[in-house]
Amino acid sequence: MDKINSFKAYDIRGKYPLELNSDLVYKIGMAYAKLLNTKEVVIGHDVRKSSPELIGALTNGLTDAGSNVINLGLCGTEMIYFAVPYFNADGGIMITASHNPPEYNGLKFVKRNSVPMGYDSGLNEIEKMILQNNIGQKTSRTGLVTKKDIMNEFINNLQKFYNPEKIKPMKVVVNAGNGCAGPALDKLEKFLPVKMIKVHNNPDPEFPNGVPNPLLPENRQSTIEAIKKSGADLGVAWDGDYDRCFFFDEHGNFIEGYYIVGLLAKSILKKYPGENIVHDPRLVWNTIDVVNKAGGKAVVSKSGHAFIKQKMREVNSVYGGEMSAHHYFRDNSFSDSGLIPFVSILQLISDEDTTLSNLVGEMIRSYPCSGEINSTISNPVRKLEEIKQKYSDGNLDELDGVSVEYPEWRFNVRMSNTEPLIRLNVETKGDDNLMKLKTDELLNFIRN
Repeated sequence: MDKINSFKAYDIRGKYPLELNSDLVYKIGMAYAKLLNTKEVVIGHDVRKSSPELIGALTNGLTDAGSNVINLGLCGTEMIYFAVPYFNADGGIMITASHNPPEYNGLKFVKRNSVPMGYDSGLNEIEKMILQNNIGQKTSRTGLVTKKDIMNEFINNLQKFYNPEKIKPMKVVVNAGNGCAGPALDKLEKFLPVKMIKVHNNPDPEFPNGVPNPLLPENRQSTIEAIKKSGADLGVAWDGDYDRCFFFDEHGNFIEGYYIVGLLAKSILKKYPGENIVHDPRLVWNTIDVVNKAGGKAVVSKSGHAFIKQKMREVNSVYGGEMSAHHYFRDNSFSDSGLIPFVSILQLISDEDTTLSNLVGEMIRSYPCSGEINSTISNPVRKLEEIKQKYSDGNLDELDGVSVEYPEWRFNVRMSNTEPLIRLNVETKGDDNLMKLKTDELLNFIRN
């Protein structure tokens, strides 16, 4: 069967207008409404230049199929996740390409109760309907469009996850990367006793300071400089649709998302003892150690939001975390959020009356990791087989890519869903030199 290029494993994403345009988005809207038989759908969009045009096409597709639409306007993806159950809607669609360059755009989908919709859970059906020209006719009744501003309700809802009265005054660098986080931070600031030092706070479709992707080392510099200049207690940076956030300690050191998973798990288990914590298989030892010591149960899941959310629902997990800085919460419809980790870490620093570097220091020393390193290669499938053969004396796990474990070190290699890439993660038990040695060894093997 034919494929539509922009349909990916978890969402739809492509270059505008070559791979994604208003004609295709109109059809997606029609097909989505027909497939799910929706009466009401919540929609919103990020800051990209093409977003207003695409949200117009999406609105027309949904309403021509007879569905009512609630349009939140410019918002973050997690506002869609919040709004779908809030309005008791049948689903939600966010127009965003997250951290991709400006010429990209995309759509993220959820069903009723913000249950995720990926390629294997509905997007494949939508693709088939479009390819077979089976999206149906315009209905006799055109759906109604309502514009809603729910920023106040959304920010108030965050108070389920922190106590503003118990957060101590501190200085925090916040970097919205000219994405959508700025307006939410402006509103949240009124509820927090913190002084926000704002960097690239205004939404700007040109992304004049680089694409909002704090995983790129060159995009971290502005946050680091602002921390050092202001003497801030910590720094936080968000991606374009702010469903991920990234932390920097008071010295300006970037903290790998892996250790934030451990931190949040430990903090949440204090409130919910004995609960299940879901994590991805790329880096695991620190999370398992922290969760076990805190009396919880660590449950591994394949990476990716659709898999993590499904596993969390299966085991009724209170929190799920990925080293890629996606953090999921049961009390947030099992959805990921970029603001809940922010307020949770502020609360944790206040409760423990310490610094972020102190909170993560022991974890980093106990389980040093490489962070995720990408290698572009022509035949990733063959390379994974070669890696399995070379490291066949270790304990092999193929839940997600190839994980191999030895007594003192382990690694995970997996292919990208969208590019000819292999992603590598290495960790050791307290041995930084061994971690660097094995990382170099694996990179040489992958790239040669």
